[in-house]
Amino acid sequence: MTIRLSALTASAAALALSLLAGPASAQPAARPPEATLLLVPDAVFDGTTDQPHKGWAVLVTGQRITATGPLATLQVPATAQRIALPGTTLLPGLSDLHSHVLLHPYDETPWNDQVLRESLALRTARAVNHLRATLDAGFTMLRDLGTEGADYADVGLKEAVDQGIIPGPRLFVTTKAIVATGSYGPKGFGAEIGVPQGAEEADGVEGLTRVVRDQIGHGADWIKIYADYRWGPRGEARPTFTPAEWNAIVQTAASSGRPVVAHASTVEGMTRATMAGVEVIEHGDAATPDVFSLMKQKGVAFCPTLAATESTTRYRGWKKGIDPDPAGITQKKKMFRDALASGVTICNGSDVGVFAHGTNALELELMVEYGMTPAQALKAATSVNARIMHRENELGRVAPGLLADLVAVQGDPSQSIGALRNVRFVMKGGAIVRRP
Repeated sequence: MTIRLSALTASAAALALSLLAGPASAQPAARPPEATLLLVPDAVFDGTTDQPHKGWAVLVTGQRITATGPLATLQVPATAQRIALPGTTLLPGLSDLHSHVLLHPYDETPWNDQVLRESLALRTARAVNHLRATLDAGFTMLRDLGTEGADYADVGLKEAVDQGIIPGPRLFVTTKAIVATGSYGPKGFGAEIGVPQGAEEADGVEGLTRVVRDQIGHGADWIKIYADYRWGPRGEARPTFTPAEWNAIVQTAASSGRPVVAHASTVEGMTRATMAGVEVIEHGDAATPDVFSLMKQKGVAFCPTLAATESTTRYRGWKKGIDPDPAGITQKKKMFRDALASGVTICNGSDVGVFAHGTNALELELMVEYGMTPAQALKAATSVNARIMHRENELGRVAPGLLADLVAVQGDPSQSIGALRNVRFVMKGGAIVRRP
């Protein structure tokens, strides 16, 4: 009986294997050929030149750009699908390097209430809509700089986008962000009452080393640190971490291949972060020409977040174009002119979430209003941002071999930056996500 059962078992196993294997002559199924698309706008802004190339077209096969140039010179396969984009300029997918997809405008709900009263499930569900609106507006890459009390929800959102579960830009995340104990918020509660914080508190070389490693372990692509915050004796912004703490932060992150980005608005906060080796500084409200000169010398980029300052000032009652500029706006304009004059690398980062997702182009409009040329602003949102993100060989330009993240807008944004509001077509990784 034992022999008979063994024989039956062996026969069953052989039959199962033969069924799985199929006929002996069967070959692996051939992959279907990748579709080729021919995009024909009026002009192409390639992300590096000042003027769009009139009469150019772009070939896309699969996920990548395969050819660009004057339409008459391109070798277009007979099977290519032609997509006419009359009246438009085609440019690289735009990017915003300072976003908060888990926040919504503060004139809808104050920051304190979002952190303390809105559930993680609610905030995550709302963020799905934020990502869709951002992609639909032509922004195909975001760096999200902190979940503001929503734990590691940004990591899950990134995974959902990457797996095609929800539509959205390419996400690079920082998880909770790191603050010095006692410096961040929410504030305004009794000293004996513990409330959830909008970022993760850490102190000392050992404590910061542990928290940096823990955030990396939870999926952080970058490490965000608050170099200063409004914790001075009169509520003014003051530096947080010591030089020794800064060195521990940057060295720990660097050993894992992660860059560090710093929130900093004071000269001393910016100086400490720069000397420690961060790659990007955000905000810089009180920056001086000297600190910008130091940043340029050390190769540190700058995200000015002009739209956040304008938006929060409007929420407090300022009527732009009617009321005189308040001191904060005047200071921000001077700061931006100083940054431009210094030659420091300026990226496009808006702090969207403070204002409505999908209106990210506001930052670029303000960069032009404050002194940039439209071409400089477009480069900041494309090739410059790609370089800052160490993705210049994949993104940020319209060139053969790069990922086909592309947007077409009505008109010519190199002449009128407001054309970025008139999005006609969006492609991410060769997939069309918005058609004319």
